Amino acid sequence: PLAVEVRTLRDQCPDAPFEKLLVFEVARTRMAFAVHPDNPVRSVTRDQLRRILLGAIQNWNEIGGRDLPIRLVIVREGGGVQASVESAVLNGQKIVARDPILVQISSQVVKVVLQEPDALGLAQLGVIEKARAPEMKLDEPVEQTLNLVTLGEPTPEMRKIINAARQIASETLE
Repeated sequence: PLAVEVRTLRDQCPDAPFEKLLVFEVARTRMAFAVHPDNPVRSVTRDQLRRILLGAIQNWNEIGGRDLPIRLVIVREGGGVQASVESAVLNGQKIVARDPILVQISSQVVKVVLQEPDALGLAQLGVIEKARAPEMKLDEPVEQTLNLVTLGEPTPEMRKIINAARQIASETLE
């Protein structure tokens, strides 16, 4: 969400005209949580996920799995999935994971999860489905909103780009 990004940017650019930023929603997609095929945990509550992401739950056996530490697999800092999960599930708090596995892009999240029995991967649902990885479902879905942001009212050319992005996203995320 823009408010979360603005809070981060205010430290770096305190005099920037944040009040002039306008958000244009392009698409919404559901976040998903991949687990290894041998992991018996296929669902958790949102509160359990919150406790996992904050480090209060550290072993799969605490939520009905095997006696293995939970290893979070995420895209390096700044990833949209991580930011969305931190906003929606953790109310803006940062993920606290012991010994996380950091990867460059979201498709690598699932590849690692499929190799690591103790892994829990954060990705968009489409990435997990494409890889045919098992999903650990939540009692309440977590959505990521994909936006474009302009400084002030968009020009006609900017509006064309916004509309094109919406069109591409609607075809891609179906």
